[in-house]
Amino acid sequence: MNLATLLEKHGDGLILALGGLVIGLGFGFFAQRSRFCLRAAVIEFWHGKPGEKIAVWLLAFSTAVVAVQVLLLTHSLDISSARQIATRGSISGALIGGLLFGAGMIMTRGCASRLLVLSANGNLRALLSGLIFAVTAQASLSGALSPLRNTISTWWTVEGGASRDLLALTGAGPWGGLVFGLIWFAAALYFSIRSGWGLWKWLGGIGVGLMVGAAWWFSFQVSANSFQVVPVQGLTFSGPSAEWLMRVLSLPSPAIGFDFGLLPGVFAGSFIGAWIGKDLKLEGFKDGYSMRRYIAGAVLMGFGSMLAGGCAVGAGMTGGAIFALTAWITLLGMWAGAGLTDRLLDPDAGELPANQGPTRGALAP
Repeated sequence: MNLATLLEKHGDGLILALGGLVIGLGFGFFAQRSRFCLRAAVIEFWHGKPGEKIAVWLLAFSTAVVAVQVLLLTHSLDISSARQIATRGSISGALIGGLLFGAGMIMTRGCASRLLVLSANGNLRALLSGLIFAVTAQASLSGALSPLRNTISTWWTVEGGASRDLLALTGAGPWGGLVFGLIWFAAALYFSIRSGWGLWKWLGGIGVGLMVGAAWWFSFQVSANSFQVVPVQGLTFSGPSAEWLMRVLSLPSPAIGFDFGLLPGVFAGSFIGAWIGKDLKLEGFKDGYSMRRYIAGAVLMGFGSMLAGGCAVGAGMTGGAIFALTAWITLLGMWAGAGLTDRLLDPDAGELPANQGPTRGALAP
């Protein structure tokens, strides 16, 4: 039974939700087993100690870029209608949102996807932060914070189409994007070998990147075979978090789709990974300072993600893999914001002896 028949028989929403569930399971499992975390990679980078965390992130990012460009070159994917390319974008929103998200990411010990992964492992700090992130994201999308978001977004905009496509702007095309991805994949291999062999570091990092490519491919296939208008989309966690919040709090619920299956899939995949690796453990806050820090960080991430048009995965990897201009600005903003915040809040974290824990502010991954 082909995809068109399945869509006609069961409807777009159900098929999209099942696809989101399966891809989410893979993402959650691979992210948990590899300890995939942009925050940890940023800290290693800014402390001048590139190691396993950078290796995992680079493996995931470069794999996503290579996978998406191969799909484009084989005509298995068309991202011309994706919102990161087709619609008007905000450069001011991407930059400021990225900076805010990066700062919040340091304060909460992880980005939106990492908080979801840790929540499934029993981390109550991550669970609370994730809930506050979702509330703030929804408030920024259509609530009390939306006027501020809209104002900042209008400061500096860019037209949709080729103006938002870095490969079109530079004339590099998908072949140029593929070469770029392969170069960074080679760098990822270097850092992986340098930091020591680890099966899950390799499999998990590559697996996370493949899930990013799979999300683009799946949504495009559904869009191409459906009789309805189905948006081509990739992995992201800010929008789905806000959607699930409204699904729980209000009626009527939003129609089911890819995002409906994604978050439960990631949660379940991470739980399975933690169960296999014996990583399930209840963890809470140690003191009032930690709680204040997590709450403030979650607010910054929630607002920053909606301002930037995506989270570390949604903008940084999903948008970065299709070379959307605003996504790359957001990603750079995240690295800059996270590095500056880490230096301000945890200036001595990178200088501690290997056997000594972090100070009160230096929350270890």
